[in-house]
Amino acid sequence: MGEKPDDKPKIIVDDDWKQQAQAEKEKLSEQAEKGAKEREIPPASFETLIGSMMSQVFMALGGYEDPRTKRRYVDLELAKHYIDTLAVLEEKTKNNLTENEKKILDQALYECRMQYVQIAQHVGGV
Repeated sequence: MGEKPDDKPKIIVDDDWKQQAQAEKEKLSEQAEKGAKEREIPPASFETLIGSMMSQVFMALGGYEDPRTKRRYVDLELAKHYIDTLAVLEEKTKNNLTENEKKILDQALYECRMQYVQIAQHVGGV
């Protein structure tokens, strides 16, 4: 097989992948910026603290998906711990809350306890 001098393999440089990678990088950066703007963390406050504790209770009672496993689970012991923590907060802040703060805490404790009893009866824990 006689090779001719112009039959040498040609090297083809593909710069398109660089442009595609840069475009993808810019797109991901824009999405990250947009996500950061959409995720505004509320200011620290008594109401935020109570809301955070309630979220923990409801997550432990299967009210939310676990963000890591994408599954719901019921952990009555953990839910009870968070409810007890709210009760400690109630005791330690007695006579030191505004009327609105007291109302928020009382309502949170009531809702968490009622939800706990309902879920515990449903799963046979009470």
